[in-house]
Amino acid sequence: MALVESLQRAIDYMEEHLLDSITIDDITKQANVSTFHFQRIFMILTDMSIGEYLRRRRLTLAAQELSSTDSKIIELAFKYGYDTPESFTRAFRKQHGITPSEARKGMGKLQSYNRLAIQVNLKGAKPMNYRIVEKGAFEASGIKREFPRNEGAGIPGVPEFWTEVNGDGTAGRLLRLNNGQIKGLLGICTNSNVKKNTTDYWIAAEHEGEVPEEFSSFHFPAAKWAVFEVRGRVPIAIISTWKQIYSEWFPSNGYEPAEIAPFEAYIDKDPFKDDSYNEIWIPIK
Repeated sequence: MALVESLQRAIDYMEEHLLDSITIDDITKQANVSTFHFQRIFMILTDMSIGEYLRRRRLTLAAQELSSTDSKIIELAFKYGYDTPESFTRAFRKQHGITPSEARKGMGKLQSYNRLAIQVNLKGAKPMNYRIVEKGAFEASGIKREFPRNEGAGIPGVPEFWTEVNGDGTAGRLLRLNNGQIKGLLGICTNSNVKKNTTDYWIAAEHEGEVPEEFSSFHFPAAKWAVFEVRGRVPIAIISTWKQIYSEWFPSNGYEPAEIAPFEAYIDKDPFKDDSYNEIWIPIK
């Protein structure tokens, strides 16, 4: 339950400081987890980024105030964090589909995003198959690219990255390089850069020994891992398993995510078949 409680503390902090200039670091301190892990968990559970949540909530409150008070539009623009009435109008139209002036006249509908409340989901209807693995330090060899973060849980460009790696023979070379316990190719998301709004994504394989010049090496320290089975077509099965892990498994167990990059292990040669088998590895403490 500790993870749920820490997430709720961070959400409560955002709500209490909606009109303040707060940073993602300020928010994640309330959850007592790293910025990287908090952003990842938040997007998996809500399908939006922290920044998008703040924007949606601020524009929801702005619409309510616009409809119920005589406050000037320029005053509301500054109050809810916009430098000019024009930038406020653009953001307002994007969310609500109408301008602030039209909203004040009662023209059209307004879209309300309500305050988030984290709830424990313990349905238990769909069992989760997992194992706990104590694994020493190991290396993964592969290629890394930097990608912009999206407002949702996905990372734009990663599917194309996989298509490229599979098409130019890199995937085959990495598979032949694999001499570790974890089979298949690894998708590793790490080093989220808040200021640049980017993240690093690796396609790699567990490998011990000399690293070929075309590849780089990623180090995993010794850790305890929760390894979850993923059954079904990628990426649908992967996404649904991530959501189930954070909404059901962590709240009902005594573990928390450790400050090590988790990864997806693509083991099946055909990840798009209905009974494809792959894994999600999450470091725990």
